[in-house]
Amino acid sequence: MVVGDNTNNGVNEQNDFASFHLPPQYGCSPTETSGNLRIISFQLKSNTFAIIKKTLIQNKQIAIVGGGPGGLTLARLLQLKGANVKVYERDLNKDARVQGTTLDLHEESGLKALRQAQLLDEFKKNYRPGADKMIIVNENAEIFFSDHEEKPEEDFGNEYFRPEIDRGPLRNMLLESLQPNTVVWDSQFVSMQKQNDGWLLHFKNGAFAYADIVIGADGANSKIRPYITDIKPFYSGVSGVLTVEGLYDPETMAPTIHQLLKGGKIMAFGGGKTFTVASKGDGSLAFYVSYKVDESRLKNIDFADKPQVLAWFKKDFAEWGHMWLELFENAETTFIAIPIYCMPLNQTWQALPNLTILGDAAHLMPPFAGEGVNMAMLDALELSDCLCSENFSDLQTAIASYENQMRKRAAAAAQESLENGDKMHSTGALEKMLAFFGGKYS
Repeated sequence: MVVGDNTNNGVNEQNDFASFHLPPQYGCSPTETSGNLRIISFQLKSNTFAIIKKTLIQNKQIAIVGGGPGGLTLARLLQLKGANVKVYERDLNKDARVQGTTLDLHEESGLKALRQAQLLDEFKKNYRPGADKMIIVNENAEIFFSDHEEKPEEDFGNEYFRPEIDRGPLRNMLLESLQPNTVVWDSQFVSMQKQNDGWLLHFKNGAFAYADIVIGADGANSKIRPYITDIKPFYSGVSGVLTVEGLYDPETMAPTIHQLLKGGKIMAFGGGKTFTVASKGDGSLAFYVSYKVDESRLKNIDFADKPQVLAWFKKDFAEWGHMWLELFENAETTFIAIPIYCMPLNQTWQALPNLTILGDAAHLMPPFAGEGVNMAMLDALELSDCLCSENFSDLQTAIASYENQMRKRAAAAAQESLENGDKMHSTGALEKMLAFFGGKYS
């Protein structure tokens, strides 16, 4: 269809304008979006014309299951392109859960997605300058490396700059960027069934919803993934224990660690074990430990019971100084034991025309390269580009293109994470990590 105030001047009406090339002298203006139509305006002599091009997601209802950074980033990007999107999130409301520890975003992935989502300026208002500064210590908290003096507060555009932001502010920033009522709270996904060319989704609260396209952004224990593939993750050989809420008033409750932290993070290595501490924007600190252990080792410990937690730490981390035990003693929170899994690096599946996944649901990996949230946000960017691209004849081809490049990229990130995890939990980990960061061991 050609819309204008003159005859078609040789432009043929057709459903696909991919073969139409406007001569450069006519000065085509930037593409705009209206609803699910791409509108390209241009000047032809004295008249203004607009080519309205049908897109793959025109008149399609898109359901994103999961309201984490990946799902919300995708919703934002799709809405900027005029898509009809709903995000179904299991939380009762945006304040229902404490949103974990800090995240570092990478220039080529997380920050790239925020730029495309027109949210980089908002991110700069919410990130925590200096929170990426780090020290490396041994099990007795002796300092072997620090970048506090040399690392700049802000260096956006530098590929090595990885600004930190707390999960809560990142999520709120993304939520506030969406159109009203985009997120449907209290919507824990239970099941779905095919209906016409789409899916009918059922939720725990009894509600249901139809969608032409479903995208699973529902994390490591995804309920959407089994509708695509039966490939399961494997145990990485490493397990961790982390705080649910963290430790408040660290200046009083953990003075030694507080003095070392200085608003940044600590990485401690000793005896094949790793202890990581990070400051948070509310003044508290979050911490977790990880080590190579049998997959079942932590399953018989009640990590909601403080005496059991302390007994476990004293036994498995017997060679570590008291300042680390102090964190467990004084944290007014429960702890979570997490066996760390990874999806097979060579996983593959047949693309579907109306269903796909992103983030941990697609490529669960260990956290030892800081790639998890960054891969999820880059997934969102690449998926939105594919769904709205003019280069694909149908949705299945677009989804297949996204999934192929996503799996390849994620496999490389997972390989790096596995290799880093092996170094961090091996004999001589301190020396290896110092060599990686340019420090010296003596």
